Amino acid sequence: MIAHVRGPVAAVTLTSAVIDVGGVGMQIMCSPGTIATLRIGQEAQLSTSMVVREDSMTLYGFADTDERDMFELVQTASGVGPKVAQAMLAVLDPDRLRRAIGQGDLATLTMVPGIGRKGAERIVVELKDRVGVSSKAVAGQPQWRDQVNEALLGLGWSARDADAALEQVAADHAGEPSPDVSVVLREALRTLAKDR
Repeated sequence: MIAHVRGPVAAVTLTSAVIDVGGVGMQIMCSPGTIATLRIGQEAQLSTSMVVREDSMTLYGFADTDERDMFELVQTASGVGPKVAQAMLAVLDPDRLRRAIGQGDLATLTMVPGIGRKGAERIVVELKDRVGVSSKAVAGQPQWRDQVNEALLGLGWSARDADAALEQVAADHAGEPSPDVSVVLREALRTLAKDR
């Protein structure tokens, strides 16, 4: 198992990068977000996951170990291969992906190309108990925000609309450690109604 690679970036394409590791150019499949951080000639370190098939050995690269761990976890769900797993992390960062699976947010999961409603339901059923919310998510996402977000999704708003409304109302409650959820929900609904 190759856990990470480090070396100068020799080449970059739309889907992969070549890292020079001790004179050997290792081609690593990466998401657009990871590729955007790489510059030819500059030193880079990528956390990696090797996927071995009968006819190929492919190395996937990630900006950090959290992304790599999520990549490996989602592949344990039936029907999710490395390409779909990589697409999931290209669309959703690890914390948002954890929340979507943990809360059964099918609308967010189906934003990923290659995942339909049935696939999203299967991922939730198989992984819901196995995804933990990272300490970063806990620190960065107050509980009231999760509650309001869940309520908006339950009322039929898309994940994108819910996020946008939360961003707008969160600014009004920036100094409050735990604002009243019902008040914030009403404000978010007013914001969404105005934007229609």
